Amino acid sequence: MNIQWYPGHMTKTRRQIEADLKLVDMVVEIIDARIPISSRNPDIDQIVGTKPRLVVLNRCDQADAGMNRVWAEFFQGKGYTVLETDAKTGTGVNHFSQVIQTALKDTIARWREKGQVGRPVRAMVVGVPNVGKSTFINKVAKRKSAKAGDRPGVTRGKQWVNVDSSLDLLDTPGILWPKFEDEQTGLHLAFTGAVKDDIMDVETLGCYLMSFMGRRYPQALMTAYKLNELPEREDEENEIAYGYRLLQAAANRRGMLISGGEFDTERMARVLLDEYRGGKLGRFTLELPEDLTREGTDHA
Repeated sequence: MNIQWYPGHMTKTRRQIEADLKLVDMVVEIIDARIPISSRNPDIDQIVGTKPRLVVLNRCDQADAGMNRVWAEFFQGKGYTVLETDAKTGTGVNHFSQVIQTALKDTIARWREKGQVGRPVRAMVVGVPNVGKSTFINKVAKRKSAKAGDRPGVTRGKQWVNVDSSLDLLDTPGILWPKFEDEQTGLHLAFTGAVKDDIMDVETLGCYLMSFMGRRYPQALMTAYKLNELPEREDEENEIAYGYRLLQAAANRRGMLISGGEFDTERMARVLLDEYRGGKLGRFTLELPEDLTREGTDHA
């Protein structure tokens, strides 16, 4: 399942980000704590260069708490400041301004020496689509300043948002990269809604997610869909085939039937994706730092 989605406006967004870098003192990179590898655009490191960076592990409330700490240490080891947040509930957001002030304390001290007292920090907020950037900015600003939505591609143009006298944020549209080198990257972005559902077969995507959950989080799957046990994976059975049998089992328990007594696996796939994205299945981190060894994921 080769998932690719790179609308034309994203090329314009990249050029815009490159041009606007000179206007800001820091780059705030929002990533999805559930998929810290796949939700990072590998081009951002090249675009941003040596500009100070704050990595925000957003949706931390939906990711494994222990793995949040592991990933925070990983990014700190790369020289980035890290903040764990959940923009929807506001978890961690109140610390944002102070974290930026601390990270740029030397820069702010130099401003004061030059007589630039009271100059606000200007930070650019970047990230892939639907990672929660606009919701994060609105929560930080305590008002609805940035356009937010539960689908990718809502924010199209740059927007300056004044947080307070000490901080201005530049919101940018979500930006992907032209080609996902690794199939898992595309799948993980699709699981979390970072690429539009209408570019892929939702039932197939549901099969992949079911198979992944069955392999990594079987107990959560059994609890969510009231399954006494999961069907054993047969020898030589691929991800889609095994996931399809899990979809059937879940559809059976949810009473999702169509004419002829067959299971409505397409509807079950949509329910699965909605419940996963809404955090109703539990807290899961789909990627570990050691997953960076897989081909095409050397960008974290």
